[in-house]
Amino acid sequence: MPRIQTPEWVKDAIFYQIFPDRFARSQTLRSEKPDNLESWDSPPTTYGYKGGDLLGVVEHLDYIQDLGINALYFCPIFQSACNHRYHTHDYYQVDPLLGGNDAFINLLKEAHRRGIRVVLDGVFNHASRGFFQFNDILENGRSSAYLHWFTINEFPPNAYDNSRPPGYLAWQNLHALPKFNTENTQVREYLMGVAEHWLHLGIDGWRLDVPAEIKTDGFWEEFRQRVKAINPEAYIVGEVWRDAIAFLQGDRFDGVMNYLFAEAAISFTAGERVDPKLTEGRDYNPAMNLDAGGFADRIDWLLNLYPREIQLAQLNLLDSHDTARVITLAKGDSNSVQLATLLLMTFPGAVCIYYGDEIGLEGGLPDYDTRRTFPWNRPELWNQEVLAFHKDLISMRKAHPALRRGEYLRLFAEETVYAFGRKLDEDVLFVAINRADEERKVEIPLSGLINPGARTLQFIYGNHGDVTVDAGMVLLTLGERSGVVLKEKRSR
Repeated sequence: MPRIQTPEWVKDAIFYQIFPDRFARSQTLRSEKPDNLESWDSPPTTYGYKGGDLLGVVEHLDYIQDLGINALYFCPIFQSACNHRYHTHDYYQVDPLLGGNDAFINLLKEAHRRGIRVVLDGVFNHASRGFFQFNDILENGRSSAYLHWFTINEFPPNAYDNSRPPGYLAWQNLHALPKFNTENTQVREYLMGVAEHWLHLGIDGWRLDVPAEIKTDGFWEEFRQRVKAINPEAYIVGEVWRDAIAFLQGDRFDGVMNYLFAEAAISFTAGERVDPKLTEGRDYNPAMNLDAGGFADRIDWLLNLYPREIQLAQLNLLDSHDTARVITLAKGDSNSVQLATLLLMTFPGAVCIYYGDEIGLEGGLPDYDTRRTFPWNRPELWNQEVLAFHKDLISMRKAHPALRRGEYLRLFAEETVYAFGRKLDEDVLFVAINRADEERKVEIPLSGLINPGARTLQFIYGNHGDVTVDAGMVLLTLGERSGVVLKEKRSR
């Protein structure tokens, strides 16, 4: 096994995931937009464009920075004929609706000036019907020079008749998404070149779409070697929803999108509030209604699944453009969001917040509903309480190295109460959550977390004041559906 090494900056990262068409529409580019855009405030649709763009992101970098964000992950930005842009036409051109390459370079410069990293979405398993080389096959059939870039099963290829299968290999058998033949050396070199091109321009990493679909031996190993040769600190994170051991041995990815954490955290904090209809067709199950013991066991298993260096570089999240938002999944219960976010902010690995979650933006299924526009001009829709606790928790995480790199210690798990510690040298924190609808009084052992001489814990999130420790135990009263964070109070 190769030596496992992941980017240092990722361990301290608070990511903000942006779906470009729905985050912000720039005032600068207003006159350059086509005239058939949907109204910003209207419900999203499957095919419609809202006209969000990258200069719109630049115009809201103050907001993003004030939230405490230091890294951005963008859903695809390359030229495409769909609003989510997973149907790539040209991997070297930023979509003109997003402002083109100049807008992206501007964004990259302004983000980096503020100390904010930028990670792009790499859709390398499949292209689109509009991708030049595939379009050449549609035009020229067996005579196409690019015939072997894809796997064609019939001529002419059936690219548009949805009543029967496509005449070529396609992701999920979708006509719009022809699958690359990555056994072809030209295809492989093309995709590696795309990754290298944007790294040379200054991006900080790649999030890889459905990477398990690429079966070619050595593909991801070569990808890592070539990415890290340009920037050893570039982040490589894959979209793998379940066990990702095969990808996290130090020779492929630095981490994966941690849906295993998401399903456990939501199952515990939201419990029976989770709407199971909003999990259908997703490869995770946040509707398990875990009690504290079940959640603790899942977390123990998860923390032992990968090496520690990998754990510190996982991309931890609660929702994304592919899931219902937590607030909607939990049937509008903001306490569920707060408790789940508390777990997110105190867990080892990078944090990722899906745009709008911090103001209580709702969204269910189908997918387009979870990709609603950010209501910049409608502050009455912002949940200020949700925004406040996001800012508080982000600030707390950034202030305490133990929450980012410290040892994780399970302390207590009974019925509705779960407690754990994070410890790094002199930085020692204690976290407890009560998911019950009633107050709970619990006595929690702190063995291994604090030294025998410690007698006091001080609240830094949740309740106020101090708590006395007696004989290595802390007696704590936890309010209904609440969580607290305390730190060891040292005498001067």
